[in-house]
Amino acid sequence: MNYIKTPIEGVFIIEPRVFNDARGYFFEAWKQEEFNQNIPGVQFVQDNESKSSFGVLRGLHYQRGEFSQAKLVRVIKGRVLDVAVDLRRNSPTFGKHVMCELSEDNKRQFFIPRGFAHGFLVMSDEAIFTYKVDNIYAPQAEASIRWDDPQLGIEWPLESSQLLLSDKDQRALPFSEAEYF
Repeated sequence: MNYIKTPIEGVFIIEPRVFNDARGYFFEAWKQEEFNQNIPGVQFVQDNESKSSFGVLRGLHYQRGEFSQAKLVRVIKGRVLDVAVDLRRNSPTFGKHVMCELSEDNKRQFFIPRGFAHGFLVMSDEAIFTYKVDNIYAPQAEASIRWDDPQLGIEWPLESSQLLLSDKDQRALPFSEAEYF
């Protein structure tokens, strides 16, 4: 696998070696030893999966305090734009974001360390999105930042009228009122 550093320290795009032939394809999606050589200190405890339709925007979500989560995300079916926002107050990239396209075609993965908000926008008819997390889900520690906060400057490629948002995401706090790490 190829581990590609992004402009934000700790965030990686991971490209697998894909072997294609007349039968289809094969690739190693995750390998503990190799992952630890490139991104040490992360022990995943749970895998999650979601299915969403075109225009669904999930995020920007994170968990506070001791329940913060690192995530390794990928798309099994479809295409999404995935975003990580740096919430680490002492980071030189605090408040900045990285955006990455994940799809069933490019088979890329996106590693988001603890201390980040995360969200994605579905750009295909539907998408199946899977992710590993290194900490349990704790509803009492859950938080959200507005997906369209002008201070973040995230340029989503769809108009707001095309987006499908949960009630939680519609009520999310502006970046200026969020709890940071």
